[in-house]
Amino acid sequence: MSEYDVLVIGGGPGGYVAAIRAAQLGFKTACVDAFSNKEGKQSLGGTCLNVGCIPSKALLDSSEKFEAVQHEYVEHGINVSEVKLDLDKMMARKDGIVKQLTGGIQMLFKKNKITAYHGYGSLERQEGEQWVVKVGEEEIKAKHVILATGSKPRELPFFKFGGNILDNVGALSLDKVPAKLGVIGAGVIGLELGSVWRRLGAEVTALEAGGFLEIADEGIAKEALRQFQKQGMKVVLNVKISKVEDLGDKVVVTYTDPKGEQTYECDKLIASVGRVPYTANLGAEKVGLQLTERGFIKIDEHYRTNLPNVYAIGDVVGGLMLAHKAEDEGVACAEIIAGQAGHVNYDCVPSVIYTSPEIAWVGPTEKQLKDKGIEYKAGSFKFLANGRALGHGDTRGFVKILADAKTDRLIAAHMIGPNTSELIAEVVAVMEFAGSAEDLARTIHAHPTLSEVVKEAAMGVDKRTIHS
Repeated sequence: MSEYDVLVIGGGPGGYVAAIRAAQLGFKTACVDAFSNKEGKQSLGGTCLNVGCIPSKALLDSSEKFEAVQHEYVEHGINVSEVKLDLDKMMARKDGIVKQLTGGIQMLFKKNKITAYHGYGSLERQEGEQWVVKVGEEEIKAKHVILATGSKPRELPFFKFGGNILDNVGALSLDKVPAKLGVIGAGVIGLELGSVWRRLGAEVTALEAGGFLEIADEGIAKEALRQFQKQGMKVVLNVKISKVEDLGDKVVVTYTDPKGEQTYECDKLIASVGRVPYTANLGAEKVGLQLTERGFIKIDEHYRTNLPNVYAIGDVVGGLMLAHKAEDEGVACAEIIAGQAGHVNYDCVPSVIYTSPEIAWVGPTEKQLKDKGIEYKAGSFKFLANGRALGHGDTRGFVKILADAKTDRLIAAHMIGPNTSELIAEVVAVMEFAGSAEDLARTIHAHPTLSEVVKEAAMGVDKRTIHS
């Protein structure tokens, strides 16, 4: 029976990063993951690399280029005629990127002498200070076990995935552009995938149970809705769905909205109503692993479960379901096992929606600050007044900076516009060092760059923007 110091169950962003960090710290490490590629071989990287973050961003970029060559290049004096979509080639490019990155993880495992097991890892029993984990018919031992099994798309009572009802996997694998595409859930995944197929020619309608992007700052959400509607995406809010029928040649959704009962028909339907923790096959009941009421693995502030030397990280423990959050937890957990002071600052975890325009934020919204009675100052600046944005031909959106009214310490930033997925990192770095809006405003930014919008927004906290 093979024995290890650290065994990680789950090879997604949290799991594979935890395994690499554990190996760097001198532990004999193994990682168990069940994901298979089209050839039936192990494909490390979890949902993110295989059927989530990476392939969706590849298609988002391809579809943005397709739309740009049709409608935007003419403004630059570039006339292109007879533009054709080769969806097979676009999908092949996406698959190639996935294959390259998942293969890269395998190389990193070899470099760090990490043993990879293909299959589901199940906690069987404890023998002394070691845990016995079963993978298929094989049993292996480890002193420390990190559970990083991630999450899966949520299904609701009135629909099941399959046929014309798609989860994120199906939405990334269509072999033709549907004429009419419905999206249940106008959240992060729904908006991103809906944007892809709208740009490629589908008529997209998103049905949302609540308001629009309620997780984002109110001003950002308002601007985002305006932009998406301007692009041609239809968004119906405050709906209550009662029935979803896949009739083979179409999907029929019955719902009520403020106007009464409605019926919507589409060729394909993407259902994106959140994700739930994946704890199947872990043997949780057998070994007494404690879960929360919502099915997440219960942990303390050091990622320890109720079982000795068993830890858990990432989506399966709840909180923000983000790949980068899971990665940092993986590093922190491995360092804690090594006796170091592993730590994640959850106040500085950025969120991004990779639509066009991009949406990014870190920290609380204005409403959340008001609800808590926290006094703050706000500064904002539009991309419309930025030279680089004008040169790019994309002046949509703005940046908003929030700082403590008394200390000027940065509390949050909310952005919508070009490349905000990259711009948010600057604010996060300043927040990590407990910096102020003044620190950000006094930092010299290269000209002309989009990042100058962040600087101007920080200057706006004290009402001293230069270019507005």
